[in-house]
Amino acid sequence: MISEDKVTEIFCIMDEFCKNFASECEKNLLLTDKDHRHRNRNGQLSHTR
Repeated sequence: MISEDKVTEIFCIMDEFCKNFASECEKNLLLTDKDHRHRNRNGQLSHTR
């Protein structure tokens, strides 16, 4: 059986991981890049044969 202390330890490890992961994602996502402009239009399929 897992003790309450072990559950608390696992929770703290996962919480720290999620905070770090979210921070890294914000740094690397193109959508949050303020230095470059991005197109903001709907995609379309073309009828080519």
